[in-house]
Amino acid sequence: MNLGFKLKHRFLNAFRELFVHHHSSLEFRAKLFALIISADENAVIENYALIKEIGLKLYNEDENRAELLMLSSKELVKKIKNNNGLDIDSLVLNIQKELKVIPRFAQKIDVDILKKFLILTSNNDTLAYQENILEFLQKIKDDTLNNH
Repeated sequence: MNLGFKLKHRFLNAFRELFVHHHSSLEFRAKLFALIISADENAVIENYALIKEIGLKLYNEDENRAELLMLSSKELVKKIKNNNGLDIDSLVLNIQKELKVIPRFAQKIDVDILKKFLILTSNNDTLAYQENILEFLQKIKDDTLNNH
């Protein structure tokens, strides 16, 4: 990453709601990625490259949005890992609350995309935990779409 992008990201991060088109949608996706990654205590750096790759597909090769998605996800994972006011349970609650307020975000829960992160997990217990998270996400997606 070049210095210009880092400065731009820090500025956009501070004023994300004003300058980033559909910022809440991007933030919701970042929460989903952070949830699955932070479930792995030994998460590898390749997770973030995968987010960027997925972001490029989601955002029609828009490098800046894909990078912002990756960095936003990384910030959330870092908050969880550092016990900085966020943990997995509160992230789950936040996702559930957001779905109640904006039910259309349920369409952004793509379990098949999230499954791609499981190949980066080396511990069987962690893998089982991540699979449970994916089942939960699929259930809240289905429930939300069926109720709205």
